[in-house]
Amino acid sequence: MGPLVYKKKMKAKIHITLKSGVLDPQGKAIQSALGALGFAGVGDVRQGKFIELDIAADDETEARERLTTMCEQLLANTVIENYAIELEA
Repeated sequence: MGPLVYKKKMKAKIHITLKSGVLDPQGKAIQSALGALGFAGVGDVRQGKFIELDIAADDETEARERLTTMCEQLLANTVIENYAIELEA
């Protein structure tokens, strides 16, 4: 059996953020540091992750399904994090 051959190669962008109500100590530290540097008017800072990867699949639906599985199993802690997937052909 040979290697899998997919029809399309796509760029995936995955944004992972803490769910609302989950404390964000890094966001608070960033907010404090910005204030200390003189950046006024900055509030409610939330820190997250951004992951960009290439994925090969037969179509966008298959790519999205595989990316969702990746997020659910590894990339995001779904107890405390949300994720959003963007695909570019």
